[in-house]
Amino acid sequence: MSDPAFDPSKAPADFCRRTRREFLWEAGAGFTGLALSGLLSLDKTFAAEAKPAIVAPKFINPLAPKAPHSVAKAKSVIFLFMYGGPSQVDTFDYKPALYPLDGKTIPVKTFGRGGKKNEGRVVGPKWQFKQYGQCGKWVSDLFPNLGTCVDDIAFVHSMMADSPIHGSAMLQMNTGKILSGSPCLGSWVNYGLGSINENLPGFVVMLDPTGGPISGSKNWSSGYMPATYQATMMRSAGEPILDLRRPEGMSETSQRRFLDTLKEFNSEHLTSRADNSNLAARIASYEMAFSMQSHAPEAVDLSKETEATLNMYGVNDKRTADFGRRCLLARRLVERGVRFIQLYAGGAHNDDNWDAHGDLEKNHSYHAGRTDKPIAGLLQDLKQRGLLDSTLIIWGGEFGRQPTAENASGTGRDHNAYGFTMWMAGGGVKGGTTVGETDELGSAAVTDRCHVKHLHSTVLTQMGLDPDKLTYFYGGLNQKLVGVEGADPIRKII
Repeated sequence: MSDPAFDPSKAPADFCRRTRREFLWEAGAGFTGLALSGLLSLDKTFAAEAKPAIVAPKFINPLAPKAPHSVAKAKSVIFLFMYGGPSQVDTFDYKPALYPLDGKTIPVKTFGRGGKKNEGRVVGPKWQFKQYGQCGKWVSDLFPNLGTCVDDIAFVHSMMADSPIHGSAMLQMNTGKILSGSPCLGSWVNYGLGSINENLPGFVVMLDPTGGPISGSKNWSSGYMPATYQATMMRSAGEPILDLRRPEGMSETSQRRFLDTLKEFNSEHLTSRADNSNLAARIASYEMAFSMQSHAPEAVDLSKETEATLNMYGVNDKRTADFGRRCLLARRLVERGVRFIQLYAGGAHNDDNWDAHGDLEKNHSYHAGRTDKPIAGLLQDLKQRGLLDSTLIIWGGEFGRQPTAENASGTGRDHNAYGFTMWMAGGGVKGGTTVGETDELGSAAVTDRCHVKHLHSTVLTQMGLDPDKLTYFYGGLNQKLVGVEGADPIRKII
C-alpha cells in the first residue's frame, strides 16, 4: 500500500539515482559503517596508521630547580630550633625591672600550661646581662660567645603565637597551623624553589640525641603536598641516613641495572597517570637514594676539617661536641646546595629540652652551655667563607616563658605565647637591629607585634618567594603558608 503522505514531486532530484551501497548506508543509519570500522581495527597495519602512538610523558623531577618570584637574598636556610621554649627574659630580652621584684607577688596576666592567671610570683633573671658589639645589644651571660656576633643578628622581641601548648605551638612554628596535616616551612621552600643538588636531599632535619620533639614527624612533614617535599632525617655521626646502605652482596653495577629496569617499568606505569605527583615523586626518590649512597657519607665526613674549625664549633669539647658537629654539618650541607636544614636543640620531655618548669637555672645553663659556642662558630665560619650573606639563620623555640613562677615554690616558668624572642642572621637580614618590645616584665608584646606567620613571610621573602603567590591547590583552595589572609614580612630587619 502506498503512503499517502509521500509526494514524489517533492523528493530530492537525485533520490532515484542513489547507489545500492548508499541506500544500505542511509537505511542502516550508519551501523554498517561502524561494523566496518570494527573490522578494520583488527588490521594492525591500518590501526597503526590511523591511531597516533601513545608517547610517555617526559618525566619531570619534582625537585628540579625553579626560578624565584624575585631576586633572592638567601639561597639556604638553617633553622636552629630550641625545642621547649627558651626564656626570653633570661637570654636576650633584658628586663632590669625584674631583678628587684624577685619573689614578690604582683598583678600580671599570664596564660600558659597552667591556664589564665591574673597575678604571680616574680622570678627574677638568674643571669646578668651586658652590652656587646657596636649596636650595644644586651645579652645574658648564658651566651658569651653569641654576644660577640650581635652586629650580625636581628632580634625580634615581639613574637607571638596562638598556642601555649608544646605540640600545637611547634606545629604552628613549623607549618603555620596549630593542627596537623599541613606542609612545613622547609617543604614550602623546596616546593617553591626546588633543589640545586641532585645528590643530597633538599630538606634535612637533625634531631637531638635525646629524641624527637613532642609532636614528632608532623613538624617536618610535607602534609598534603607530595612526599618529595618532606624532610630527610640525617645523623651527624655513624650512618648519616638509616637504611641507605646498599644491600649485602649487591654491587653498584647490579644495583644500577636493577634501578634502570625499575625506572623503565615505572615510567611505563606513569604514562597513563601523568598527573600522579606521588608516583613521580616515588620514581625520583629511587634515583635520589642511589646518589645519596655515594654523597651523603662524604657530606658528614669531618675528617678533612681543620683543627681550628673543629675548635670553633666546640667539636672537641664533650659539652658542645654533639651540637657542634650538627652545626658544622649544616655548614657543609649549605656548601653542597641543600636548601633547608633544621637542627633541634633539645628532645624528649622535661629537662631534656628548654622546658624549664622546675629548676630554671639548671635547665638553661645546660642547654645554653651546649649550644652557645657551636652557634657562634656557625655564624663566624659562614661569614669568613662568604656564605653568611646567602644563608638565612633562624634561632628560637615554639614560644617563650613567663616572668612569674609556675608553682608556689621553685623557679620554673610556665609557657608564654604572648611575647617572646627569636632572632635571624645572614640572608639579607639587617644585623645589629632590634624590632619590637615586650612590657617591662617581659610578659607580652606591646610594640611591633610579630605573629609566627610574619616570620614565615620574612623567610619566604628572603628566599625570593612571594608569600601571597606561593600557593598549592588542596581542598578546593589555593593554600598558602601564611594563610588566606596573608602576612607582611618583618620589613624593619630586611
